[in-house]
Amino acid sequence: MNSTHTLRELLKRPGMLVVPGIYDCISAQLAERAGFEMVFTSGFGISASTLGRPDYGFLTATEMLYSVGRIAQSVKIPVVADIDTGYGNPLNVIRTVTDALQQGIAGVILEDQEWPKKCGHFQGKRVISAEEHIQKIRAAVQARGESGLVIVGRTDARAPLGLPEAIRRGRAYYEAGADIVFIEAPQSVQELQEIAAAFPDVPLFANAIEGGKTPVLSAQELETLGYKIAVYALSGLFAATKAIEDCFQYLRQHQTTTGFDNLVNFQEFEQIIDVPKYRELEQEFSAVKEGQES
Repeated sequence: MNSTHTLRELLKRPGMLVVPGIYDCISAQLAERAGFEMVFTSGFGISASTLGRPDYGFLTATEMLYSVGRIAQSVKIPVVADIDTGYGNPLNVIRTVTDALQQGIAGVILEDQEWPKKCGHFQGKRVISAEEHIQKIRAAVQARGESGLVIVGRTDARAPLGLPEAIRRGRAYYEAGADIVFIEAPQSVQELQEIAAAFPDVPLFANAIEGGKTPVLSAQELETLGYKIAVYALSGLFAATKAIEDCFQYLRQHQTTTGFDNLVNFQEFEQIIDVPKYRELEQEFSAVKEGQES
């Protein structure tokens, strides 16, 4: 079973899917080791970790696809990739989705912001017309063909146009072929409830950002409201940032890491990146070479 079909089987199962957002191969592998069955890439995290810049549309399609492709190849679980706006018109969306499929991506998130887009929890977002994004969703559906690629239709209309328009768009994107509806940045529990009530039979995506626009609820609370997927999009990035900051401050102050306990050691990190596997392969090929030379 390939990754797209694995993801669709996960979505068919009853109950909530709790998913971490990841931003590089190490974070993806750690999620897999922790037992998560799927991951979502964070465009915010990729922009921050690869460019050191905010999620302001600085990443090109090539840079994003390179990053998410490497992530997908580093794990065995399905990866759903943030592909922003698709990087252009419906024809560009077809190209982007086709390339994502070639990279082994199981699903994509396609949003209706104007380009250059912004993080969904930033101020000053602007959206294209619903009709234009409907065409992008349809283009993505056409590009996926029989692959089974899961399409998440995202709208950022809540901030500039209000919740009723965001709900209207979510419904239109679902009707156009999106498999999951993602209304970004509702601003209260009541708004989360209103969204869920508007989509009783549609898989809904909730985005939990610590310090963001939306109240951070537990997966159980979101499931009770009627959501299918709870994504903690930046928790790993924030945790890693805090850990690195603490480590470097300790090193600066003490001139050593001795006594700083929040670290994996060299041998533990070897296990994360599968050094024993490659060491064994190296020995196998060395033995073959030695046999040929003798």
